[in-house]
Amino acid sequence: MRARLLSLVPEGRPSRLLLAAIGVGSVVGLAVAVLENLVIEILLEELLELPLYVQAITPLVGLLLSRALLQTLGQGCSPSTSEEYVTAFHARHPALPAVPLRARLAAGVATIGFGGALGLEGPSIYMGSAIGLRFHARLERWLGKDAGKLLLTAGAAAGVSALFQAPATGLIFALESPYRDDVAHRALLPSLMASAASFLTFAWMPFIERGTEWGFAFRTSLGAGELMGAVAIGIGAGFGGRTFAWAIRRAKALGERWSPWSLALAGGVVLGGLAVVADRVFEEPLTLGPGFGIVDWFLEERSLMVIVLLFFFRAVATLATVGGGGVGGLFIPLAVQGFILGSVVGDALRFLEWGSDDNIWPILGLAAFLAAGYRTPIAAVMFVAESSGGTAVVPALVAAAVSQLVAGESSVSAGQRVERKGHLEERFGLPLVSALTTDVLTVPSDATISEFVWVHALGRRQRVVPVVDGPTYRGLCSVEAATAIHREEWEAHPIESIMEADVPTARPSWTLRDAVAAMDLAGTDLLAVTDESGGFIGVVYESEIVKLGEILDETEGR
Repeated sequence: MRARLLSLVPEGRPSRLLLAAIGVGSVVGLAVAVLENLVIEILLEELLELPLYVQAITPLVGLLLSRALLQTLGQGCSPSTSEEYVTAFHARHPALPAVPLRARLAAGVATIGFGGALGLEGPSIYMGSAIGLRFHARLERWLGKDAGKLLLTAGAAAGVSALFQAPATGLIFALESPYRDDVAHRALLPSLMASAASFLTFAWMPFIERGTEWGFAFRTSLGAGELMGAVAIGIGAGFGGRTFAWAIRRAKALGERWSPWSLALAGGVVLGGLAVVADRVFEEPLTLGPGFGIVDWFLEERSLMVIVLLFFFRAVATLATVGGGGVGGLFIPLAVQGFILGSVVGDALRFLEWGSDDNIWPILGLAAFLAAGYRTPIAAVMFVAESSGGTAVVPALVAAAVSQLVAGESSVSAGQRVERKGHLEERFGLPLVSALTTDVLTVPSDATISEFVWVHALGRRQRVVPVVDGPTYRGLCSVEAATAIHREEWEAHPIESIMEADVPTARPSWTLRDAVAAMDLAGTDLLAVTDESGGFIGVVYESEIVKLGEILDETEGR
């Protein structure tokens, strides 16, 4: 019986990794369910039942409390959450320390639960990726060193999957968000398993009553009106996402010039004022919280001017929360802006009698704006597919593609890279000093060719030697140059007469890519490194660059 049970245990690290990913997904699903219930079902829903004057004060309390938590519990850490996942993904040795993790999660609860206009997906991604790394730390000997980044990504996928009840969206978002124009494909299977496990765990929680907030009934028709509307939404979302990304960067940069406490105070006052004005204009304080209530608000007939006002009010609320040091994600704020934009376009098309489906426009705007702001078009389209039952995928693809073209290189994520680099290209980006050899035997320019040949070429088996007088680099002397001189004349000719003085030299600030390019241009496998005044520092050998890559591969467990 024992042998039969043992036979069920998967062999090999790939199978172990998938089992670990399922464990990560299950834990993340439970954690996100608890977080979502606390912030949305308890804090935020209770807040929206309080008098308006209390609702206007609580965002300020939330931002001040968030700042205090980051300053004390987090020992002065930044308010970033999902950005930490992207940064850790690109790190050589990813790590998400426990101290800032606890502080940021607590600050996220304070920010969003007290009415800050950010989303829970930021803390969910951050928490999920940290859980993935914790699993790897405990199971490293069983999983291997290279599993850390894969479980990091799997945890992030699980966080999105559970929060939105959209496992495919979670999977693709985690793979797509580290790059603007690429996908982290190696983490596909672990992220898939974690995303599915997180989805099921979250759905089974008895205290969770709310599923995805973006459900609609769609028809499958796609005519010229729908196609034109998708293009219009894509253009609007592209410009909107580009502007939003610029504004977010500016809001985050305020911390470099102003006191964090002053910014928290100013952000809280702005959010409170917006809540009061929004209650008068929209009959609800729609600027508070992530914006889930906007879906229900749109079920009633609204004028185009009021919808446009809501678009700007929500944008200002998000910027005030970010600038005030609030902790949360930008996925939901981007989705809300796109939802409103799509509604505006839908109303315009209905007025022109071009569009045939009123329900399709908000979700298309959501996809396009999210794709433009976060540079995750595949995840955005998948979100539409899962929210609409797959009937709005084609116009969503059109809207997302157009928004990508218009948005250009902009992104709300400062840590995103344009595309994944190969191992060799990553090595070339390392500083030249990582392969620098300073313990080098040199030869003076007045030494004879005979000394060079017997001592260096034959005695030390050096084919090329730097020529250095005192601290000053003069050139390179090679065996090939020495053998061009008749042997009987070696004693009479100094090194200076055969050295190559025109070989380029490197600077310590160069990268390995710069060094390799200079070697190729000069046709040499050795490059002397000097300072600005020509003082000799050391050399870089082509063989050492290759050896460095092998060492790094081994230390990374690849």
